[in-house]
Amino acid sequence: MDKVALITGATRGIGKQIAITLAKEGYNIALNYRKENEELEQVKKELEESNVEVLAVQGDVSSFEDCENFVKQVIEKFGKIDVLVNNAGITKDMLLMRMKKEDFEQVIDVNLVGIFNVTKNAISYMLKARSGRIINISSVVGISGNAGQTNYSASKAGIIGFTKSLAKEVASRNILVNSVAPGFIETSMTEVLKDEVKEEIAKNIPLNRMGTSQDVANVVKFLASDESSYITGQVIQVDGGMLM
Repeated sequence: MDKVALITGATRGIGKQIAITLAKEGYNIALNYRKENEELEQVKKELEESNVEVLAVQGDVSSFEDCENFVKQVIEKFGKIDVLVNNAGITKDMLLMRMKKEDFEQVIDVNLVGIFNVTKNAISYMLKARSGRIINISSVVGISGNAGQTNYSASKAGIIGFTKSLAKEVASRNILVNSVAPGFIETSMTEVLKDEVKEEIAKNIPLNRMGTSQDVANVVKFLASDESSYITGQVIQVDGGMLM
């Protein structure tokens, strides 16, 4: 197949599972990560088990120059980007009354401006190829809101608006742009929650369980594939029916 997927924030959690899942489908993988960490080498090893080429490039998505640099490195190695998964994100939860200005700005800079920075640098290559898939990881709180997450919810709602607008701009070039909005997913971020809190969360989910990173990765795999060729500008909730 020789297709190339660029995934941001792919050393852990949902991003890591997306990378592993696409590698199993035969995609060569370009990983973006912000700083050296123990998980990076482990992820590279797991990906290489699928007999694909792996490129790991350091860069902060909130820096336009970093994004320009790592997209160039991906093009130099692989010559193209077939699939872009904008996954990198952070949280700095706090009630608005107590939230610091920098905590609001940092979450917007990474989660929303970061998607602009990466996509802006990658899109020209897709336009030339007249082909591509862009998959932006949003969140159900970008649809419903959540107390204590004005910054995160605003960033994730912004991703949805960005997705729909870009989908209209590039549809004529056969570039599909969609968003995936996970609900409560079992990751290192939710591991810290007490069991009784998790049980309380599950009660509000019709499927009565939290989701897995694989649940999200499966939807990304579908949106990246030829089977999704008539789907663009959509937000697909992976939330066990929570916002139904």
